[in-house]
Amino acid sequence: MTVQRRGISKTPESSAIEKKIKRGNAQRQASSWRGNVITLLLLTGVTGLVSWIYFTWADDFTHTMVSRGEILTQPRVFTVECSEDYKKYKFFPGCTPTKCGRAITDSVVTLEEAQKLRRLAERGLSLAGSDGGASILDLHSGALSMGKQFVNIYRYFKNEIRDVFTEDDFELYRDVRSRIQKIIAETFGLDSKQMYLTKPTFFSRINSTSAKTTHDEYWHPHIDKETYGSFDYTSLLYLSDYGLEFGGGRFVFMDPSSNRTVEPRAGAEGHDGELGLVLLSMRRVSLRSYRTRRVSTTSVEIAGGPLLSRGPL
Repeated sequence: MTVQRRGISKTPESSAIEKKIKRGNAQRQASSWRGNVITLLLLTGVTGLVSWIYFTWADDFTHTMVSRGEILTQPRVFTVECSEDYKKYKFFPGCTPTKCGRAITDSVVTLEEAQKLRRLAERGLSLAGSDGGASILDLHSGALSMGKQFVNIYRYFKNEIRDVFTEDDFELYRDVRSRIQKIIAETFGLDSKQMYLTKPTFFSRINSTSAKTTHDEYWHPHIDKETYGSFDYTSLLYLSDYGLEFGGGRFVFMDPSSNRTVEPRAGAEGHDGELGLVLLSMRRVSLRSYRTRRVSTTSVEIAGGPLLSRGPL
């Protein structure tokens, strides 16, 4: 005798229960999907916020003392309190500063002179160059970046130097250096005859190539007096235009409450420069940069503060 299975007959009540179960499962799946989407959006938002903070923190806390669009007919001086660390060094009347500050001027060199200095630097640096982002040329000592080391340009290239630099080049370089010394003395009430050129004094070319040695890492905070010992004044004369030929790489004064910077002035009037740094004033160079920044660094021995020269009128 064959046993016949009887299907379970569905009552209206059981059908309603099944529908509720299916609807509940669908709602839970939809809720889970929405939760995942919200979590993903939150993570994306947090990541974007962190990235924004990371890439803009320097600008948010950096005040521009002089913008690129301004043209200065007279030096602009920003007074700061002299560091107590001056007391660690020997006092020289007429030389050791009684006032400290930062000054910016646009009248150290003419347009033609700035172009000549730039061509001088480019000719010398074209002979070699660093494997990293920063290359230097020191006309006084002859130091030139080559790969991961330095060579003496006068010994390494010998007679070839006559085809690279002319006596007019060296004469212009000496003349500009003397002007810088005189302007520093006038600005801070010092005797220029008591000021002497120290070392290193050099041209530098900085681009976005990754650093290969510590000499390529220009962005670390440092104090010139502590780093070099003989530095009392540091001058930076820019030979390329901020925002046009390079971005990032700005010279930044690090104060307790904020950072301060100067934007090299660009345009038809000429190239830009910057002289500067108070003794024991913290400074750094912005890490984020593109293309190439060219600058001439001149150091003067005595004591004092910075003068920032942004180039010709």
